[in-house]
Amino acid sequence: MKKTIFALAALGAFAGAASAQTNVTIYGIADVGIQRVDTSTTEARWGLDSGIQSGSRLGFKGSESLGGGLAAIFTLENGFNIDSGALGQGGLLFGRQAWVGLSGGFGAVKFGRQLTPIFTALDSIDPFGTGLTGDASGIAIGGTTAAAPGFRPYGVRMNNTINYSAPAIGGFNGQIAYGLGEVAGSTSAASQLGASIGYANGPINAVFAYHDANNAAGTGDSRTAMLGATYDFRVVKAHAAFAVNRDELGATRTGNSRNAMLGVSAPIGAGTVIASYTRHDDRLGAGTADADYWGVGYTHNLSKRTNLYTSYSRLKNDAPAVADVNWFNVGVRHKF
Repeated sequence: MKKTIFALAALGAFAGAASAQTNVTIYGIADVGIQRVDTSTTEARWGLDSGIQSGSRLGFKGSESLGGGLAAIFTLENGFNIDSGALGQGGLLFGRQAWVGLSGGFGAVKFGRQLTPIFTALDSIDPFGTGLTGDASGIAIGGTTAAAPGFRPYGVRMNNTINYSAPAIGGFNGQIAYGLGEVAGSTSAASQLGASIGYANGPINAVFAYHDANNAAGTGDSRTAMLGATYDFRVVKAHAAFAVNRDELGATRTGNSRNAMLGVSAPIGAGTVIASYTRHDDRLGAGTADADYWGVGYTHNLSKRTNLYTSYSRLKNDAPAVADVNWFNVGVRHKF
């Protein structure tokens, strides 16, 4: 009897130790709002839209201690439309993120579908993040054309990605990512390369990011280099970013543009007021695709996990053939 009790106690202790080394978290965001979009060539459209401030999602992330400071890590993140219940990201089950990797004193290596370094860099600099209308990456949405793109995050995510993130040292951080094109007979076709290096310490947050995406045939590529920073004055935070974009097909340059963004965010009681202005400067088409984009917004915290939001933005295109666009929304976001 004593041996049985001892064996059960030992088994319980072993199970407790094993569970202490393994950590799995279920998390998510439910975001929905009423949104109005109208252009200079179409009637206004009112809708109940999902993921206006942050994409609605359900995620699973975890780690397992492997000893010696080494850990296995993973993230599976599903995107969905809360207004209809449909899957997001084109119907993918884990369209937002799906990766597994190892982390330790050397940093982290991750394999799978992941966010691009340039997207995470822009998200950390833009006062609107990369969700609310008014964000710098939103200049090419809502019925406008590729003739007036904004800060481009290259589809936000890369498939088949190998990502290395260095450990933060003295406020410095960095990552490099390579997305395999997986085209037979070519190592460059459809492949992508991204990298960023940043510095975050006290009131300063600065980042430089680069992305190079090859086309599916391997005959050309699109490149962006971006520099951005924020400085927190406590009563107000200043935001700024500048990007250079180039597109080439063979020996021919098919795109050459600049983007500049200036913004502010200021805490007011339980909320935050945000505003920004973005300028798109076309260097290839004699200015025919220039555009101005500005937005204002406000978020109000009801709790640590729930907030209300509203924003308004306007896109003014210089090209007569490209419509001007206005966005307005008001919604609620809950994190769990």
